[in-house]
Amino acid sequence: MAKTLSIFNNKGGVGKTTYMYHIAHLLARRGRKVLMVDCDSQCNLTSYSISIEDIETAWQPDGNSIFRIIEPVYEGIGDFNQHLPIEIENNLFLTPGDLNLSLFEDRLGDTWNSAKGGSRPDLRIQTVIHRYINWCINNLDLDLVLIDLGPNLGALNRAVLGGSDFFIIPIAADLFSLRGTDNLGNKLVIWADEWQQIRESNEGNGVLIPNGTPVFLGYVVQQHNVRNNAEGMTRGWQIFGNQISNIVNQNIVNRLQPINQVIERDDYNLGQIPNFHSLIPYSLNALKPVFDCTHREGLNGAHITTARESVNHFTEIVDTIDDVI
Repeated sequence: MAKTLSIFNNKGGVGKTTYMYHIAHLLARRGRKVLMVDCDSQCNLTSYSISIEDIETAWQPDGNSIFRIIEPVYEGIGDFNQHLPIEIENNLFLTPGDLNLSLFEDRLGDTWNSAKGGSRPDLRIQTVIHRYINWCINNLDLDLVLIDLGPNLGALNRAVLGGSDFFIIPIAADLFSLRGTDNLGNKLVIWADEWQQIRESNEGNGVLIPNGTPVFLGYVVQQHNVRNNAEGMTRGWQIFGNQISNIVNQNIVNRLQPINQVIERDDYNLGQIPNFHSLIPYSLNALKPVFDCTHREGLNGAHITTARESVNHFTEIVDTIDDVI
């Protein structure tokens, strides 16, 4: 059975899109059939994955961007459009993002309370992305769906996380990322309770309702600088980096354990992805993962070795996700 995994943090600038893009490629190359869904209206994942021409095609009225998919529900004229995602590599697919997805946020907010009260039309609005993803799973025989979410605690992320089996938090070693886990932990508990209300109010009405209980798989430390000729963060980054484990346990793990939304493990640190600095623009320009970039993409000297060896930073994380699948 396919699993759905959201990459989510309410703090922006932590490298979540870069992280998701790379692990998706590695999982696909292990033979897993993977769909990436860009639910961040900034569309960074989409611009990393496909050309401008393909993006413009996906945004056309008959396109397959995430907004064009759910547009009939947004307009109140039907159910989601059954348009297949784009295959960008063997075993790897993308449902492109769309700037207009932000318009759907208000629709979700306006219909939340009535969906909790048992309104079937409003429930179909809340569950449309979940139902579309389920349709993709069945039609493409997927193993994993990875969802890129925007950095907020709004109605769209509530709806998408509600339909996820698991979530991972990319986190930076800075004050704002650490403080953000407090709000995130509180919201996840509230959302789980509200999704339970929806299930109870809409039992037996024929609409596919998500569980609303995504399980915390762990966190990934990102965007830090590393020491030369040694492993680990530079001393400056360690000021906050050394606090991450305790704060995640306090704000996320301890709050989600009582409602069974945590995978039990001794250490929730799934790995560390350092700042790749100037390698990222080469990767973005080539629409390739960093570890695929060579002299053909303009790299030279030590950059080529660093790019090739960057795959090692993702191995432990990919192993963990592969085991969950």
